[in-house]
Amino acid sequence: MRARSGPTVEHRVLAVRLRRLRERAGISLGAAARALDAHPATVRRIERAETGLDARQVGELLRCYGVPPAVAEPIMAALSAANLPGWWHRWREEMESWQQEIIGMESSASLVRTWHPALVPELLRTPAYAAALYRTRYPDDSPARREGRVELLRERRRRLCERGAALWALFPAAALHTRVGDRETMDEQRAALVEAMKEQHVTVQVVPLDHPPHPLTGVPPLHILRVPVPEIGDQAVLETPGVRVDLIDDPDAVMAHRIRLDAACAAAPGPGTPLPE
Repeated sequence: MRARSGPTVEHRVLAVRLRRLRERAGISLGAAARALDAHPATVRRIERAETGLDARQVGELLRCYGVPPAVAEPIMAALSAANLPGWWHRWREEMESWQQEIIGMESSASLVRTWHPALVPELLRTPAYAAALYRTRYPDDSPARREGRVELLRERRRRLCERGAALWALFPAAALHTRVGDRETMDEQRAALVEAMKEQHVTVQVVPLDHPPHPLTGVPPLHILRVPVPEIGDQAVLETPGVRVDLIDDPDAVMAHRIRLDAACAAAPGPGTPLPE
């Protein structure tokens, strides 16, 4: 079992395939569990990518479903790679449990769209800005753990750029007036945003202070992740800070969030508009 670092997309893909094969075979969770001499919850956890993919169990499930060798063999061959921990595994102690569920999606996304109602969106934050926020958000952290959080954020952004994924961020101008850290930190953050706006794969839109309400007014941080894998599709992440973070994969719910984000972006000043003072 992967030690608390969250499933990779490769793991999720195999989990989805196993669920679909069971459903196509007309096999219930209970019947699949009996083939493993296990509880139905075990099969459910396998299908939700909540546990490692044991070769013996997967083989038994494929036999139970009557899967032909031409379909079963590629699945069995992919198990080792799917069970490997993600690149972020070394930072697992610095991550929240919800981050461990979501980071695999983000790490395979070709497009990340993000809205934050009050702050500079996470993937655009400078190390100093992020560290200042972490000091407030995690006051009991040791300096080493706080630095680990900053390193993880830096690596997430680096990998996003390295694979040429697009980042589209929308946030209010109030974020530029909310002092995080000292004045030097804010000046550096603003300069970093100006530079980010010049990058080919980055789109930044800022809602002016005097802008009328829009479809995301009052909505907590929202992210849409486009994972170019048929078994996964678009995912939505809705944060309620200090309460919960939901990973949403229901297509209708994701579409509703995307429509609101589209409308908010359409109402805001277009990409390339200079940052407001």
